[in-house]
Amino acid sequence: MLYQALHTVVPPAAKAVWRPTVRGLHHVPPQGPVILASNHLSFADSMVIPIVVPRKVVFLAKSDYFNGTGLKGALSKAWFEGLGMLPVDREDSAAAMGSLQTALDVLGRGEAFGIYPEGTRSRDGRLYRGRTGVAHLALTSGAPVVPVGLTGTDRLQPIGSRLPRLARVTVAFGQPIEVGDEYAGIAPGKARRDLTDRIMTAIGSLTGQVAAGIYNDRPVLDA
Repeated sequence: MLYQALHTVVPPAAKAVWRPTVRGLHHVPPQGPVILASNHLSFADSMVIPIVVPRKVVFLAKSDYFNGTGLKGALSKAWFEGLGMLPVDREDSAAAMGSLQTALDVLGRGEAFGIYPEGTRSRDGRLYRGRTGVAHLALTSGAPVVPVGLTGTDRLQPIGSRLPRLARVTVAFGQPIEVGDEYAGIAPGKARRDLTDRIMTAIGSLTGQVAAGIYNDRPVLDA
């Protein structure tokens, strides 16, 4: 109910203020399990995508946002839960592994799950190498992967900024990548790496970002 209430109010208001350019939205299936795999430039990314997609998109968010105390903590928890986000402890390796099962549960319910294969935000605008969790989800669930390319969100809410600013944002959705029989008989590790690279290439074609060619390690104080 909270999600429905927020989604009735927030997307129209946000679109009126920021007027995002949206391309290829028809590639997002209106129902059934789907993985939305996006580049990651800003804290605002996890709000921009649900704002422009008409169906619920579940993202994982830092457990800190759900564990605050007092009125501020309650409002933070309500906001993130209302956006459809689920908490994950990124400092706990066991919990991080469990997040993959959480994602599979979301897909098993026929919902949309959003993920950033880079793992953390790009601080220099380059597109970093994807981690293979996204391929694990696709190969295990059979859900299609829709690549998402975000541009301008780094200006909407730059790293270190607490509040969004006025900026032009573009959200581009690419052709779904279906997981078929082409990976049958291929070693799991190789299959995950190949599929992840395909997904990142598709994201890069939507954003025009320069490929970094390396993994993006999360800074110690990254939010």
